[in-house]
Amino acid sequence: MIEVYAFATPNSVKVLIALEEMGLPYELKPVNVRKGEQKAETFLALNPNGKVPVLVDDGFVLTESAATLVYLAEKTGKLLPQEAIGRARVFEQLFFHASGLSPAFGNAGFFKRSSPEPQPIAEARFTIEAERILGLLDDKLALQPFVAGQEFTIADIAHFGWMWRIQFPGLTLEDRPNLSRWYEAMAARPAVQQAITRVEGIVPAA
Repeated sequence: MIEVYAFATPNSVKVLIALEEMGLPYELKPVNVRKGEQKAETFLALNPNGKVPVLVDDGFVLTESAATLVYLAEKTGKLLPQEAIGRARVFEQLFFHASGLSPAFGNAGFFKRSSPEPQPIAEARFTIEAERILGLLDDKLALQPFVAGQEFTIADIAHFGWMWRIQFPGLTLEDRPNLSRWYEAMAARPAVQQAITRVEGIVPAA
């Protein structure tokens, strides 16, 4: 059975959503990043980069969430178009997510919430960039129902991870009607709800 080492993080929930959407059974292995368990020697043996999620499939270990989404899509033949242009549009969004959206959101949240000292220039820089990216997605979704085109794909799952945790960088979907419509449709999917329930269920009570 597939094992997923994860916590209630934007990147972790992506993998669980994909597994639920694809109907693949998996065992969820909690890694409490709040307590630093991702730095434990046993975990670093799986991922020397010390980050969740990690997927283990019959001895095959995969550590990057975007790569994991592609692996699962190709394993099942689901949520990734077969024709070249459709695949390219999905990969375009995955690369945009990895190089743009995720760093902007993560850094905006860090400098607002976790920086040892106030860094107003850095906070403003990443917040402005994150807002710009939200605008780009809202414009794209004015023209099509999903981020990579007419069909729901792993690209939607990738973007949803950070939209689910949009409060961390202090952002909002207000005044983004197309992005809000897309988010509500995503959040209403049974597989998405099941994935969120499972990943939130591994967070210890405060």
